[in-house]
Amino acid sequence: MDIEAIFEKYNQHKINRQKRDIPPLPLNEEQTKVLCELLKNPKGEKKENLLYLFKERIAPGVDPSAKIKADFLEKIIDGKVTSPIISKKEAISILGTMLGGYNVQILINVLNNDELAPMAAKALKNIILIYESFDTIAKLDKSGNKFAREVIESWANAEWFTDKLPLPETVKVKIFKVSGEINTDDFSPASDAWSRPDIPLHALSMGKTRFPGGIETIAEWRKQGYQVAFVGDVVGTGSSRKSATNSLLWHIGEDIPAVPNKRRGGFVIGGVIAPIFFNTVEDSGGFPLVTDVTKLNHGDEVIINTSKGKITTPSGELCTTFTIDPPTLFDEFRAGGRIPLIIGKALSEKAATYLEKESPKVFKGIKNPQPKPGQKFTLAQKMVGKAIGEKGVLPGAAIQPK
Repeated sequence: MDIEAIFEKYNQHKINRQKRDIPPLPLNEEQTKVLCELLKNPKGEKKENLLYLFKERIAPGVDPSAKIKADFLEKIIDGKVTSPIISKKEAISILGTMLGGYNVQILINVLNNDELAPMAAKALKNIILIYESFDTIAKLDKSGNKFAREVIESWANAEWFTDKLPLPETVKVKIFKVSGEINTDDFSPASDAWSRPDIPLHALSMGKTRFPGGIETIAEWRKQGYQVAFVGDVVGTGSSRKSATNSLLWHIGEDIPAVPNKRRGGFVIGGVIAPIFFNTVEDSGGFPLVTDVTKLNHGDEVIINTSKGKITTPSGELCTTFTIDPPTLFDEFRAGGRIPLIIGKALSEKAATYLEKESPKVFKGIKNPQPKPGQKFTLAQKMVGKAIGEKGVLPGAAIQPK
């Protein structure tokens, strides 16, 4: 394995991407193996850069490179490998940033190490992608492991959620507005479909025919320190494609720690927002708002008051009002998206049930439409209703299978 050649190739790739103002691709398996070798004996000025690459430029979860990263950290914890810049406690802390997957069982194993268990418990408390590993931790709890009990109690109290900052009551944004209808092909052109897995690269094609020069304008405003909100009369119509949301949030969202080349957050405001696009923005941690956009002009600075449901000029002049719908949008934004919220709530409810306590009351409730006496249901409504133990469901209801 020619370490120097591999990293020289990576650095050239990085330089080429910088010319297009996009970050390099996440490290692949070969590059991650090389990085782990270098971390055993880092030299001079490269130390900080190597640690940054290891922490921030390897995809988390069940990516093949994530397994290499997790295995290396496990060896540090077990004392089989040493690094002057990654201690055993630091290794546990880094495992806690890897979302879920290969890191989870390693952290669970550390719960049996009295010296390091407090750090492992702290990391696990903020991981919600646990799945069947919950049963493993429950067995540890039943065997008397106090750290396993701490983790389950934390999940039951939804600390993974309450430890995150809520959406600010007021947010100042600069409006990037496109008049008329903006469809998903405008955000994610079919002609550039080949690049969709590479979010930053594909995002360079956003608006190239519908609003040319738009991404350069947004980038310039962001460099000036503005948070940019995307505004349109009709937003997100057309075919369903997650890449459309990925591209938009890449330009108006914020980096996700330890998750390379992906962003979340950002306000998307439309007179009409297509339902599937609205849901995809929710899933990705963005904040979609449907309101009258007549008085929201391109280049204006406005204040979004999320608690009062209004958008004003900095001097207080009313531009428009809105209703947060669904009301769970606040929780979705705080959790990092609708999907993390759903998974996290399910984990909290499971932990609360295990501890024989009430589910946490920190989440906003959902008011579903109620059936009338003698309500009739279609066959499809009955089938969905059966999944939740009801006779049927009505349009507009939000439910979770039991």
